[in-house]
Amino acid sequence: MGTKSRETIYGGVVRASAERAAEVRKVADRLACEAWNKRMLAFQGPAQPSPALGDALNAGYCYLEVMCLGCETHQTVALDIVRRPKTTSIHELERYMRCKGCSEVRGYPFKRSRLVALRPTKISAGDPRSIWWPGER
Repeated sequence: MGTKSRETIYGGVVRASAERAAEVRKVADRLACEAWNKRMLAFQGPAQPSPALGDALNAGYCYLEVMCLGCETHQTVALDIVRRPKTTSIHELERYMRCKGCSEVRGYPFKRSRLVALRPTKISAGDPRSIWWPGER
């Protein structure tokens, strides 16, 4: 005489709930990143509070756009190679950003930068840099 195991009885419901939770978490992360991007582009900050590094990667934002305040160039930083815990907030990365060109000219690490926005792709001719809203040239 045998009975059905708990896995057989509840396994489908548990797996479906876990999949639904992962989908909802991804949507929540995407909305948090979009809200942060809009706040950064519309008001140029404040960068705090910002989504966590893991939340941005989960939402599909693999790059962080940063502007150097010395030479005003825009660069993208790949978030998946940043050596910080995934719980690190995006705004905490700002102090580690250095402009290579400005550092070579000055002879010391130039660390003045501004976080612009999270991006799904790198800056390219087909996907240009983000523009501050309203009306930056």
